[in-house]
Amino acid sequence: MKFRSHVEPPEPMRGLEVPPEVVAALGEGARPPVTITINGHTWRSRVALMRGRYLLGLSNANRQAARVEIGEDVEVEVELDTQPRVIVEPPDFADALDKEPLARAEYDKLAQSRKREHVHAIESAKKPETRQQRIEKAIVTLRGQHP
Repeated sequence: MKFRSHVEPPEPMRGLEVPPEVVAALGEGARPPVTITINGHTWRSRVALMRGRYLLGLSNANRQAARVEIGEDVEVEVELDTQPRVIVEPPDFADALDKEPLARAEYDKLAQSRKREHVHAIESAKKPETRQQRIEKAIVTLRGQHP
């Protein structure tokens, strides 16, 4: 489904407004998971509802990859994203989770965005000892969610 949108500045959120009829046609409620394509660059996201408007977030990385500028009008193609959202656990984090059944159970219940935060924190560590500390912190945090 194609529509034109204006690349809005980051107050309060950089993004693209989605016409309500497009959201309705997707048929998955107010926050459907979608794939977005602009100028041949495709990424996955969800429609957000802010202040009564439907928006697609547009990170600097996606904006640059799609070769669009703030203030520009662009053609956007969205499709309902029916593929499962899978966060790949780094092997060392997966091993730590598997050794702690309570932490594993809590992790498995998390939303994809929360899983992604844990994985990103671990994978962004520059030193092995920092990575290990972050894994340990994630395990403690997850265990702490279950008294």
